[in-house]
Amino acid sequence: MSIEKAITEGIVFKKQPAPAPTGGGKVKTKARKTSYIKGTHGSGAAKMKARYRQARANRHKDKA
Repeated sequence: MSIEKAITEGIVFKKQPAPAPTGGGKVKTKARKTSYIKGTHGSGAAKMKARYRQARANRHKDKA
């Protein structure tokens, strides 16, 4: 930035970005992961993965 441009057009100062919240983030993530694993949040991919997990659990349940 040249000095002449700064004098004629001015300098724009922006706000500092807010710091990321720390501490309580793990609970939200855990809840989201639980709903994703169970396939309850509505995503087609999540439902498909949940179906595969259930099939695998049922497959190993008979061998025990």
